Amino acid sequence: MHVIIVERKTHFRYRNPGCLVLNNREFITRPELVQDKRAKIINLSKDYSYLGYGYYCSLLAEARNQKVIPSVKTILELRERSIYTHALPELDELLAQQLKKLVMVPTAPFSIHIFFGRSDDLRFPDLARRVFDEFRCPLLKLNISPEDGWHIASIRPMALGDVKPEQQEFFERALDAYTRAGWRTPKAKSVAKYSLAILHNPAEVLPPSDRRTLQKFARIGEQMGVDVELIEKKDYAELAEYDALFIRETTALDHHTYRFAKKAEKEGMAVIDDPTSILRCTNKVYLAELLKANKIPTPKTVVLDKSGIEAVEQEIPYPVILKIPDGSFSRGIIKAADRTQLLEGAGRLLRESDVILAQEYLYTEFDWRIGILRGQPIFACQYFMSRGHWQVVKHGEGGRFTEGGFRTLPVEQAPDEIVQMALKAANLIGDGLYGVDLKQTAKGVVVIEVNDNPSINQGEEDAVLKDDLYRRIIQEFIRRLEGRSGNAEAVLPAQAPVMPPLSLASGFNLPGGAPSPAQIAAQVAAKVAAQVSGEIAARIAAEVSSQVLSQALGAGRPQVVNTGRSEDDPSLPFPVGKGRN
Repeated sequence: MHVIIVERKTHFRYRNPGCLVLNNREFITRPELVQDKRAKIINLSKDYSYLGYGYYCSLLAEARNQKVIPSVKTILELRERSIYTHALPELDELLAQQLKKLVMVPTAPFSIHIFFGRSDDLRFPDLARRVFDEFRCPLLKLNISPEDGWHIASIRPMALGDVKPEQQEFFERALDAYTRAGWRTPKAKSVAKYSLAILHNPAEVLPPSDRRTLQKFARIGEQMGVDVELIEKKDYAELAEYDALFIRETTALDHHTYRFAKKAEKEGMAVIDDPTSILRCTNKVYLAELLKANKIPTPKTVVLDKSGIEAVEQEIPYPVILKIPDGSFSRGIIKAADRTQLLEGAGRLLRESDVILAQEYLYTEFDWRIGILRGQPIFACQYFMSRGHWQVVKHGEGGRFTEGGFRTLPVEQAPDEIVQMALKAANLIGDGLYGVDLKQTAKGVVVIEVNDNPSINQGEEDAVLKDDLYRRIIQEFIRRLEGRSGNAEAVLPAQAPVMPPLSLASGFNLPGGAPSPAQIAAQVAAKVAAQVSGEIAARIAAEVSSQVLSQALGAGRPQVVNTGRSEDDPSLPFPVGKGRN
């Protein structure tokens, strides 16, 4: 369900878009009008200035755990160029690329209008999408300047009234496309509480989960009140329409999977694999140093570049295993039996990466794989080497491959030293879903690597827990989503009076127990400040603390806007001030 907020309903002259249209006072004072907990709020208020109606609408939507565009973080980012400067280099580069493709390059400053990620200027579709991904605001205006090279001089929110008559049809189409993209087909048996997107690649030869397994996740999710939907790389622009993201495609840093994870994290979604886990796991050089620094036993490992190839012989006996930093599923790994193979193999891998790994060869009949979810072991597997080969997966010509067998055991039947070592290694990465590969040798247990995107396939990793394995993973998403739903508590300077708790989830208590402006400002600000960081968080803290103190101590009140509302308009339980732009 989409809810559109406008200054006045008469301002919204477009055909019924299948959405609920409310004026901003209705949204602020009558939360019962939006019963759907999964409602997506489109805030088209005329003004987003601090303590204005538009600002409060986004602030309260977040306090009520509703998805809203623009978010308060976006509103604050767009207030000053110095805050959003971090995003400009990449956007300016994209602008330059698109300008080079033009037959007639502009010679004077110009503007680009962006409606829900689409521009009526057909020269810049990619830039429009990228800007909207970065700053999810319904209507944006980019001012482009040629001074000192073409660049984005400013990014500003637009009001509905700024849409020109000749742009109105395009605006309506953009709104319709955006709201339709977020619709889900309702389930006949129950209404899902959350939506989970599973990113996969149907063309991937060795995916972390095959299609049959993904369908199993969908069936179990439906039983648990989670609407599971399979998405692909092409669905990047619609990612924010979901509550959570589960990546079931092989991850890499210079890859769309990492961009999906970063975007999901930025949107406040629950995400597995999270960007930090991808960063720490997918680069074997980083992982080797991390394990070594924390005294986790591993095969003897040397990080080398072109100048250090010959030194490997002094550290590691033959055969030597050479690994490219971002390989997976036994790819990018070479076994060198002598000096000639070492020089040849290292030379080949160093053409792809400036740094590679040389590692001690430890043969075992099988590798252990311990699945870890939020610091708890959930499956234990033995992956046997491919017949006549030294790896679990043997890659052949033309993309052909063969795999060894497997055996899945109850976790409690796996050797305790294996499980404990896996937990120790996984805890260095984070609290997500990991697969820790280990070898049990005569010299003891060693960790081979930690996978941020472990295989989960029907009949294999789920052989012991069966459906309960899927339930545990989906329950972790539910736990994370519900964990963001707690009531906000004010965090005030030491000298400020302590405000009693105020629940915002169910709206405001009006006459008979109306909260003070200070209570509202403090607790809503705390809710938002908990979700942002850095300079933006500092600005929230400074501005809100000032407002709260001045109101609570009677030092002054924000200037009240002359709204000219009629007598039947709902009155507001707090002052609405004119903020700085």
